[in-house]
Amino acid sequence: MRHSFDWSLRFTTVAAVLLIALTGCKEPPKDMVEVPKGEFSMGSNDIDKEAKALQYGATKAWYENERPMRPVKVGRFYIDKTEVIHAQYKQFLDATGHKPPEQWPGGVYPVQYSDHPVTFVTWADADEYCKWKGKRLPTEAEWEKAARGTDGRQFPWGNEFDIKKLNALGEFSGTTPVGMFPEGASPYGALDMAGNVQEWTADWYKPYPDNTFKDDDYGEKHRVVRGGSWGGMGHYTLQVYLRTSFRNTAKPDTVYNDVGFRCVWP
Repeated sequence: MRHSFDWSLRFTTVAAVLLIALTGCKEPPKDMVEVPKGEFSMGSNDIDKEAKALQYGATKAWYENERPMRPVKVGRFYIDKTEVIHAQYKQFLDATGHKPPEQWPGGVYPVQYSDHPVTFVTWADADEYCKWKGKRLPTEAEWEKAARGTDGRQFPWGNEFDIKKLNALGEFSGTTPVGMFPEGASPYGALDMAGNVQEWTADWYKPYPDNTFKDDDYGEKHRVVRGGSWGGMGHYTLQVYLRTSFRNTAKPDTVYNDVGFRCVWP
């Protein structure tokens, strides 16, 4: 008897095998939250009508690199519930012999900060760690959807700023243990997506489609970092830098005391 063959089933099976081979995982790694596939509103159409950015001495106008807000579709993915901490990064160093962060005095693991987000890591350091875990750095779109959900919220928890829901504006003079602010969770349960440390993303800093803002930094010179930090972005202690749509930049081969990362899968 001649049997028919379901080629679509074969294709799906092959794709699944390849995915497992590439990621090293059959199931999502633990301590991650699911972000379902679908569309969300990325960016913003906000306008600095009173030129507050200039009044505070900012070198660039606020909001201009976030325009225009537009619908973006992303596939389903999982993102680390918290930023990668020193204890996790130490496991990576022990397994690979990778160079420790500059903030580890003499290369010695700072056990007192074991549950704080690791900082002083370059973009390549973060990228290598994620790959070692069978993961990768999030794209800008993935990061923003995980932070704001599908209702276009200004902050992970909603549209009203609340200093009790994040580590920012210099309140703690440095990083805090991850997950310290559960009320600041994003719609999908990701923590510390505003404040604590900014986070590396996979993307170069480039203009959004139909963006007309002229920025000399556009191109493949800086990577995008997201999420704001404990220090309020240098000497600016303003909520604008903690919004889910805010785009900041960092030189990929430079380390910072307020830039860390988290990974996504697959």
